[in-house]
Amino acid sequence: MTTDASSGATADPAARTAPPGGRKNASDLGLGRLYLRRFLRNRLAVVGVVIFVLLVLFSVFGSLFTSYAYSDADFAALTEPPGAAHWFGTNQGGNDVYASAVHGLRRSLAIAVSVSVLTIVVAAVIGSSAAYFGGRVEKATLAVIHFLLVVPSFLILALVSHRLAGDWRVLIVVLTVFGWMSTARVIWSVSTSLRERDYVTAAEFMGVGAPRIILRHIIPNLGSLLIVNLTLGVVATVLSETALSFLGFGVQTPDVSLGTMLADGAGTITSAPWLFAFPAGLVVLLTVSMTFVGDGLRDALDPTSVTGAAGGRR
Repeated sequence: MTTDASSGATADPAARTAPPGGRKNASDLGLGRLYLRRFLRNRLAVVGVVIFVLLVLFSVFGSLFTSYAYSDADFAALTEPPGAAHWFGTNQGGNDVYASAVHGLRRSLAIAVSVSVLTIVVAAVIGSSAAYFGGRVEKATLAVIHFLLVVPSFLILALVSHRLAGDWRVLIVVLTVFGWMSTARVIWSVSTSLRERDYVTAAEFMGVGAPRIILRHIIPNLGSLLIVNLTLGVVATVLSETALSFLGFGVQTPDVSLGTMLADGAGTITSAPWLFAFPAGLVVLLTVSMTFVGDGLRDALDPTSVTGAAGGRR
């Protein structure tokens, strides 16, 4: 069911559902261009996109520029500084730091993006469902969320991931299980106002089932909130994965992530600084770029922001 802006059904014009057949009208296309223009006005956001794209390209194609794999050991070059043979040097085991950085960045990106997407999906479904059903369902869901928020999740994450041998796929599941609560609470708070909108009432009057109302009429109207949280969730997951791997509870050898590389280089900062400097630089670039992108998306999708207001006047 589509909504008209004049009906007051939603304050966010981006929340309008598409016409039958999936075709977008001219106003929808104009709105997309408006958001893009607002985003491009934020120079830091554009810089963030460029940096993130370069990091993704480096993680995907960086291995083409070296003859070494991250697991290969050059015993003739142990803890060798950067040079022609090993661009980023080698570690104590003779592993090429450049190849390890490419693989570690790819692994950290896979974990971060997967966890962020899964977390948003779980949080959107649980938060919007609690708001829509209300009553006992809402109270029970909030009770569970508040209980999980006070549980020392980092300690549980460390114990579970270490118990399961640090498999990165298990780490994705564990980070998702303990990472959706805060976002779900925010989504619930916003959805409590959406459940009273005219288009929800009309859908109920027409006999539309609760799952369809949640998936087709409530969650799509949270689009801007979900996009921003998805972007910033990548930053939070990178930091969590890095911290766990740094402490030895995340990704385990023989696999490599940015966190494991930081852990290996932490003890040789003075004698072999390149072992810590290169993975640390990648972590900084990744978190800073996604923070810039998240801020840019928030300003572009929020018409009350300074950037949004400026973009809307032109």
